[in-house]
Amino acid sequence: MPDQDLSRRAVVTGVGAITPIGNDHPTFWRNLVAGVSGAGPITSFDPSGFDVRIAAEVKDFDPSTVMDRKMARRMSRFIHFGMAAGKEAVADSGLDFSDWTPEQRDRVSVALNTSGGGQEQVTEGARVLETRGPGQVSPFAIPALSGSMAACQLSMEFGLLGPVITQVAACASSVICFQDGLRMIQRGEADVVLAGGTEAPLLAVAFAALGNMGALSRRNDEPQRASRPFDRDRDGFLYGEGAGVVVLESAEHALKRGATIQAEVLGAAMTADAFHISAPDPTARGACMAMTKAMMDAAVAPDEIDYIVAHGTSTPLNDVTETRAIKAAMGAHARRVAISSPKSMVGHLLGAAGIISALTAIGAIREGVIPPTINLDNPDLPECDLDYVPKVAREARVDTAMINGFGFGGQNAVAIFRRFEA
Repeated sequence: MPDQDLSRRAVVTGVGAITPIGNDHPTFWRNLVAGVSGAGPITSFDPSGFDVRIAAEVKDFDPSTVMDRKMARRMSRFIHFGMAAGKEAVADSGLDFSDWTPEQRDRVSVALNTSGGGQEQVTEGARVLETRGPGQVSPFAIPALSGSMAACQLSMEFGLLGPVITQVAACASSVICFQDGLRMIQRGEADVVLAGGTEAPLLAVAFAALGNMGALSRRNDEPQRASRPFDRDRDGFLYGEGAGVVVLESAEHALKRGATIQAEVLGAAMTADAFHISAPDPTARGACMAMTKAMMDAAVAPDEIDYIVAHGTSTPLNDVTETRAIKAAMGAHARRVAISSPKSMVGHLLGAAGIISALTAIGAIREGVIPPTINLDNPDLPECDLDYVPKVAREARVDTAMINGFGFGGQNAVAIFRRFEA
């Protein structure tokens, strides 16, 4: 059972999202449940000559709707996304920081993670340097590329004076924000934490590198069928972009102001594979230990987990290894627990992948619906033989959900959410 001290329990009171299937949370959730794919031909650059010409892009997004137009021109796309998701989450929570005292704002933290930050500033800066000379390179290039700047911008937007944290852990990055947020609330260091992840990695050089690595799907003629976790015909992940933010509060703080509580963060854990720079450990030991330690931290047994939001990248190695990890961590319950991968619809958002998983878990708890794994036509038997909720969403009561995040370099992070009961 969770700690009954309400001041030490971390609850979710607001959510925000900007994704390839919706530029706000309600649209994202509606399309996620409906099994809508955000994949399509690349429009952010000319992919002619590339082996991979598809991605899951955020569409029709104007950053000037969430920040000053002049500031938006100076900032990177990952910052724009983080601001959009963060402002929506705060609005959804009903919090209004405008009349808070400095002492109150001292107790509000931002934990907004990313894998790459403003990578486009490097390529654009190099182009300007080469073609126009050093005097024409933007003086704002460094703050625009800094991975911590999305979190800093959110803190400045609302005048938040508590810790500003940015963790970089590849594809596990924005699962870690829940461990950081939970610990700050458990230790009494914060009343509110804006937690999430943001990523805008769709650069030509990244597509070239990952394409040469063989990590990306080359299903260019049918992009909406490219991301197919746990399917025998998967051939790599679909690159995506976007952001998500949730408002975490101590339960005491949330209840005192009459907030709507959507879920509780019960526990989290991190481990390392110590195996390879890009491939998961085929024994799945590190991933299994992260799941086991997260359940221990949350004080829940495997058979209490109703739903697992899988990392589910649609790569040959990850899907098999994650299935092994689930079997090892869950035992006999692995055959009963529902599992699905939102990456089948939104693609792989790298440092923002974990927050998409969190929004999926929170939504399943709140709405009683488990989003599907689309494109799962033929499970990769016998290795991938669990219940991945294929193709169509499933109505189900979800009390407890787990999210998995496994990154390059063997970084593993897991968090557990539960329906809140005071």
